[in-house]
Amino acid sequence: MQFLPDIIEHYIAEQSSPEDDVLRSLSRETHLKIQMPQMLSGHLQGMMLETFSRMMRPKRILEIGTFTGYSAICLSKGLAEGGLLHTIDVNEELKDFCAKYFEKAGVEKHIKHHIGKAADIIPSLNETFDLVFIDADKQNYSLYYDLAFDKVRKGGYIIADNVLWSGKVVQEQKDKDTAAIHAYNEKVKNDSRVSNFILPLRDGLHIAVKL
Repeated sequence: MQFLPDIIEHYIAEQSSPEDDVLRSLSRETHLKIQMPQMLSGHLQGMMLETFSRMMRPKRILEIGTFTGYSAICLSKGLAEGGLLHTIDVNEELKDFCAKYFEKAGVEKHIKHHIGKAADIIPSLNETFDLVFIDADKQNYSLYYDLAFDKVRKGGYIIADNVLWSGKVVQEQKDKDTAAIHAYNEKVKNDSRVSNFILPLRDGLHIAVKL
């Protein structure tokens, strides 16, 4: 669901830095070959993630939900020298696809791609993260938040994607995924350890900074 009129979204895209060739190719191949290509972050959201990362200059990033690697590439562009992005996905079939584009983007040395269940992998990471990006199975958003929280430095950020869920979060009757996302939004809002807001870009990004 687009929350902005198409004409405004088109204007924003036209007035923003263009999508680079590697990301454009990644997006095209994802739409041609991969199921559920709408899971891709896309140009505008990718630019926001890249810009946010460049502003922060993080040393360590944790991404939960790799898909075909678009957002990982965007986030990795802002890493500080010697920085590393850990990205986790359960789908082993996409590992080679991601690796191809990480190499094309020249960021393969800055990305550690983990295959497996995030709930098992996150506790095993002996890292302090500047930025966490959650974009995986919706019913476990709250779990991932809890598992990652103590690994985030003070002043670090936790960003969750799809938190408006095509607008279904405001409906009275909620399916399991919608209910889980709404519960996540409520959880973060009521967490006194963070300051938070929801940005209505694409399908909604919940941005929380650890106080």
